Amino acid sequence: MKKNIFHNDSNSGFTLIEILVSIVIIGILAGISAPSWLGFVDTQRLKTAQDEVYLAMRQAQSQATKNKLTWQVSFREQNGIVQWAVHQAEAKPEVFIPNAISTNNDLWQKLDPNIQIDKNKNNKGEDETTLPTQTSPKAWRVLFNYQGCPIYKVGDECTQTSLKTLGQLTLSSKNGGQKKRCVYISTILGAIRIGKEHDTANSNGRYCY
Repeated sequence: MKKNIFHNDSNSGFTLIEILVSIVIIGILAGISAPSWLGFVDTQRLKTAQDEVYLAMRQAQSQATKNKLTWQVSFREQNGIVQWAVHQAEAKPEVFIPNAISTNNDLWQKLDPNIQIDKNKNNKGEDETTLPTQTSPKAWRVLFNYQGCPIYKVGDECTQTSLKTLGQLTLSSKNGGQKKRCVYISTILGAIRIGKEHDTANSNGRYCY
C-alpha cells in the first residue's frame, strides 16, 4: 500500500488557549510600554514648542536691530491654544499689544494644542512664567530695542534696562507630568537661553532653568 505523502497528522493551527495567552501577553506589554511612549511624545512636543518660542524671540530681536525700531514677540492663549506673533511694538505705554495685531488672527502662529503656558507657582510663591504680562485678556510679551536689548517700554535704552525685563516663558503638557521646558532672557544685553525641568530649584526658586 502506497503512503500518502501529502497527508499530515500534525495540528498546524493554534489552540484557543494559546491565542488567549498571546493576547494577555500583548496586553501586558502594551500596558507597560504605553506610559513610556506617551511620556516620550509629550517630551518631543515640549521640545518642539520650546524651539518655536526661542526662534520667535530671536526673530523679534533680529527685526528690532535690523529696522532700528522696538519690536516685540507676544504670547496669548486662545481657546486653550498657545499662540505667538512677532510685530512692531506700540509706542503708547498703555497698549500692551496693538489692536491691529490682536484682532488679526492670521498673524498668530499656534503651538501644539497639548502644550500650555505654565501658570504654577514655584516654592517661593512666584510664577514659573515671569515675562511682563497683562491680566485681561491674558497675554505676555518681550520688547527689544534697536540694539537688541530687552526693555520694559518703548524708548528705553540698554542702559535703562532693569532686571524686571528679564523673565521666562515656561511650557508644560496638558497631560500632566513633571516635564517642563522654558525659554528665558538671561542678561540685560539680550542673551536668550533654553532650559528644562530640574529636581532642585535654582537661586530664584524655579525648577525650569
